[in-house]
Amino acid sequence: MKISITRPLIAVAAAALLSSCMGEKFHVEGNVKNAKDSVLYFEHNGLEGFTVVDSVKLDETGTFAFSGDGTKCPDFYRLRIAGQIINVAIDSTETVSVEASYPMMASNYKVTGSAENEKIRELALSQMALQSRCQALASDNSLSPDSTAMAIEQAIDAYKEHLRKNYIYKEPMRAYAYFALFQYIVVNNQARMVFNPSQNRDDVKVFAAVATSWDTYYPGSERGLNLHNIALEGMKNKRIIDGQRQGLVVDQSKVIDSGVIDINLRNNKGQMVSLTSMKGKVVMLDFHLFNTGDESTKRIMMLRELYNKYHARGFEIYQVSVDENEHFWKMQTANLPWVSVFDPDGEESQYLVKYNVQELPTFFLIDRNNQLQKRDVQITDLEAEIEKML
Repeated sequence: MKISITRPLIAVAAAALLSSCMGEKFHVEGNVKNAKDSVLYFEHNGLEGFTVVDSVKLDETGTFAFSGDGTKCPDFYRLRIAGQIINVAIDSTETVSVEASYPMMASNYKVTGSAENEKIRELALSQMALQSRCQALASDNSLSPDSTAMAIEQAIDAYKEHLRKNYIYKEPMRAYAYFALFQYIVVNNQARMVFNPSQNRDDVKVFAAVATSWDTYYPGSERGLNLHNIALEGMKNKRIIDGQRQGLVVDQSKVIDSGVIDINLRNNKGQMVSLTSMKGKVVMLDFHLFNTGDESTKRIMMLRELYNKYHARGFEIYQVSVDENEHFWKMQTANLPWVSVFDPDGEESQYLVKYNVQELPTFFLIDRNNQLQKRDVQITDLEAEIEKML
């Protein structure tokens, strides 16, 4: 469910929208020294990759000026000559000035008119330092392969902690926090993401933190939704990997044939409620993340319709939240009529593993005898299945 936006932020968003509708532009301008006759490209960094917006063949002054339509939320561009790149974040209709010197303009530049882009410059230089450090370790023949791998991991872990503390968690709503999530290095011709949510549960949390903040400041933005998708996919991958390691991934057919695996968690009134205590009712066991913006809101509305229609006939919902923030969960569920419980283990919940939950939300239908009958992927007509079991 969307978090309320304060009045000043609404005013800012409205101003940005108005300026865009009025045709106002953002501007990126400046000069690149020692780059006569070089072609400077201005490229948009979109979710699908890079596209050229404009370009200019530089003269002896190296002066350039690019512009584009004002944005409603932060967006990303880059200035490029050959393999030398300067990343630029744009918010609304600002003017960003860049002064650089070729052929090392990626590291030899300064930016004015944008504190956001000064942070991105800091990040770019820090990324280059990490790149040099890791490549030096990889080339150090005095180290054994194991020692090299360990030293590189330690360097990356220290850098990640630096990013989390000083950039991402400090101001997760900022463009530079988003930019920090997607940094990478190349060691021995192999690219490696600094944060890898597909393999590391702590990295999933970093992506989720920025996604949550973007929900608040830029509700419905394409980049915010993309962050949620990355975080959810990372959670799914980690559950599969952890389950395989622990021998707890249950084959779908075995889950269906084995009755019900009991769950006993605290509800939003502070009482312990078990899933098996629902015996005698037709139960929808629903695994849910409330912190997914509009997706959660739409799902809750759908569940309300089902509950209102069938509850009097013996239908119940047992909803398990795996959100990280318990206080947020309590606020979201205060007025829900069904059983809502909270798993303090969050994404590490063993119930997700035991029920082989590979994506959220996921639900199961349980009959009046506590027998697990079907999961969502097997159901084409949900109301027909509920009617049949009632």
